[in-house]
Amino acid sequence: MLFDIHVHSDLSPCSHLPLSDILKHARRRGLDGVCITDHGTMAVGSSVREGVQEDGLCVIVGMEYTTPQGDFLVFGPLEHLPQGLDAQDLLARVDCAGGAAVAAHPFRPGRSVLESVFTANACRLVEAVNGRNPAAANEQALALIRRRNLVGLGGSDAHSLAELGRMATRIHTPVHGRNDFIRALRQGRCQHHVMPLPPAPHPLAQACPTGPGQGHMGHAPAGEPGLPARGIASGEASPALR
Repeated sequence: MLFDIHVHSDLSPCSHLPLSDILKHARRRGLDGVCITDHGTMAVGSSVREGVQEDGLCVIVGMEYTTPQGDFLVFGPLEHLPQGLDAQDLLARVDCAGGAAVAAHPFRPGRSVLESVFTANACRLVEAVNGRNPAAANEQALALIRRRNLVGLGGSDAHSLAELGRMATRIHTPVHGRNDFIRALRQGRCQHHVMPLPPAPHPLAQACPTGPGQGHMGHAPAGEPGLPARGIASGEASPALR
């Protein structure tokens, strides 16, 4: 199953992508599922039922959470996370709740994830390819995954319809809802995947709130967004989490 694990609805101040457009176009982009990960909120869950929709699309509600050590996509019963957590505290809370946390765009200039997070083995899920990253940042993430034997995933980081489905995660087990999705991530039954779509326009600079847990600049830095070097269209099957 192909999931775009990193999509922002217009509940993220820097996004111009209505929930209705996500639901209407995701299947047309070749996706089996989408994760809506707005900055600092899971409020979109009040507007869409998690799980499989009438057209077969599986919707998962998550959140992009900002810490001083970097940004993380978090999934699980985490609607009431307090603001201002550091990475260690956030990851501990996610694990205690039986959830999953993915280090988002770990080498994006200005919004990188400190490598100490991976050195301490606190986070083993990494966004290997991000549709808004310059190619060099994705290459660095792929190198990190190989070097530390981490689990690589892919997400578009879509803030507009043109970006939806640019990158994805292939999940090697059926997913019907949040629990299935989290189990697949925690077991490492997934790998990053570059979708065969035409190039997206370069993202516009749109500022997101910068308070703790609330998000960041919602645009890619200068450079060609997204695609890693030829020959890395899909990752190797990832090892199970230890």
